[in-house]
Amino acid sequence: MSFPLYAPAEEHDMLRETVRALADEKIAPRAAQADEAEEFPWDVYKALVAADLHAIHVPEQYGGAGGDALAAVIVIEEVARACASSSLIPAVNKLGTVPIMLSASEELKQQYLSAVARGDAMFSYALSEPEAGSDAAGMKTRAVRDGDHYVLNGTKMWITNAGVSEYYTVMAVTDPSAGGARGISAFVVEKSDEGVSFGPKERKLGIKASPTRQVILEDVRIPESRMIGAPGTGFKTALATLDHTRVTIAAQALGIAQGALDYAVGYVKERKQFGKAIADFQGVQFMLADMAMKLEAARQLTYHAAAKSELAMKGQPQKDLTFLSSAAKCAASDAAMEITVDAVQLLGGYGYTKDFPVERMMRDAKITQIYEGTNQIQRMVMARQLLK
Repeated sequence: MSFPLYAPAEEHDMLRETVRALADEKIAPRAAQADEAEEFPWDVYKALVAADLHAIHVPEQYGGAGGDALAAVIVIEEVARACASSSLIPAVNKLGTVPIMLSASEELKQQYLSAVARGDAMFSYALSEPEAGSDAAGMKTRAVRDGDHYVLNGTKMWITNAGVSEYYTVMAVTDPSAGGARGISAFVVEKSDEGVSFGPKERKLGIKASPTRQVILEDVRIPESRMIGAPGTGFKTALATLDHTRVTIAAQALGIAQGALDYAVGYVKERKQFGKAIADFQGVQFMLADMAMKLEAARQLTYHAAAKSELAMKGQPQKDLTFLSSAAKCAASDAAMEITVDAVQLLGGYGYTKDFPVERMMRDAKITQIYEGTNQIQRMVMARQLLK
């Protein structure tokens, strides 16, 4: 009898214990302050680097921990349970570097994956634009060849950790005549490149301790060696990347939901009304049961998608990965929104105040239904896979 493909191994359970202990000790106590101040938690980043948890997915040959896709999910999930903003450190490092892992030259892999593994730099992902969100293939950013260089001009929008990351995977049009996706290429752009600047921080509902800014490219001249893959393959790389990284957004949603459920359970056991703990009321028990059921269903789907992602990264194509990654992201983020709203309800008036963490968790949960493809787009992706 074999275990399911996605069953966590003993090392995954040990990893969870390690991450949760770190999160409880160093991340959770400053989550509210980081949210209030809207400042990137550099101390958390340093703690994650010290524990080799900031980019656990980077292969060992590039100095990384070589963690599999489920290990990355567990790290993100446990950090998000304490602080969603902080969980974007390992999540966005993976998002920015998966294009390198999938399509880049060995030279680029050695240079950039090693830097991320050492903790010398973070790596963000620049696909969306002011007029190209869900329709990412409609981007306007151009990369024009000039000898053995490319010159980039354009504006990327909604870039997570922009300004704090040193490196960016940037998608740009290199062949307008090819039409849409076929004319897009991918590049590595460095923060220090002349002509790179950033817009002001977006004023957001949630994930406030993770800066979201425009990345502005004005005559940014970079060597052709920094192209990721062959010309015209950038959009294909972008879509392949999202097949893997939508699983990490599902993981973030799981962590946020778990944090809210854990807090709500503790609260209802202590809070008394009508002479007894409100946990003794059947209506409250039904809410908790539904919250836990939705969470566990989403977790199993996410872990299954993570296992498929790992096989695909190892060169074993998985025909259902696109469906499963979209399904996991959609199911987990919808569950997180429902669970955090219910957690606020269970705390009553206290849940609506910043003295308790569930209102922050509810605000943070909302973005998981939006970024890396809205849940409406996820449903379109799934339907297309079904109707092929």
